[in-house]
Amino acid sequence: MGILIVDDSPDQQLLLKAVLNKAGHQDLLIADSAASAYDHLGINQPQPNGQAPAIDLILMDFLMPGIDGVAATQRIKSLENLRDIPVIVVTAKTALGDLQAAFAAGAMDFITKPVNSVELLARVNSALMLKKEMDCRKTREMELRRSNAELQQALREVKVLKGLVPICASCKKIRNDQGFWQQLEEYIQQHSEAEFSHGLCTPCIKKHYPGVYPD
Repeated sequence: MGILIVDDSPDQQLLLKAVLNKAGHQDLLIADSAASAYDHLGINQPQPNGQAPAIDLILMDFLMPGIDGVAATQRIKSLENLRDIPVIVVTAKTALGDLQAAFAAGAMDFITKPVNSVELLARVNSALMLKKEMDCRKTREMELRRSNAELQQALREVKVLKGLVPICASCKKIRNDQGFWQQLEEYIQQHSEAEFSHGLCTPCIKKHYPGVYPD
């Protein structure tokens, strides 16, 4: 699962990458600013069909020049195709107001600097499990919506005969809704999924082809 590390410190980038690599997380992307992170996420150049990028977690530095981590998180969470990506803020600022700002922007968790590898991996694994569950739920919901759409389409296409059907007692033609008389099989085909094959019953064969059956 893809992890985007957003931090302006090369040393911090190397530390996070080393800890994650050692734990088996190989699909890592590095951004040294919020603007660079926007490029990885397709914010500056949206991806086709509004698809989300292959990123399942963002480790966001709190303090960065230009756009800080709180503002960047808020921007990411404002976009429909990105809002389900968990964001963990990595910060040396632990004042209550700073953490409240991060959570208000949409961060799901925080890690304090200097980073403890055990804490980092525990929080990363928890966030990735959450993302996986969310992806599974979204897939199930999409499949359910598709099945419901197919069912509704099938129901719209079903034709059912019901009510009083006027039929001629002599020729057996049926009067349709427009007042015209139709052959029985033509009328039924238009109002149901039935199909017809034609033949002759035994009494009709005897009547029309008396030589076929002996008396």
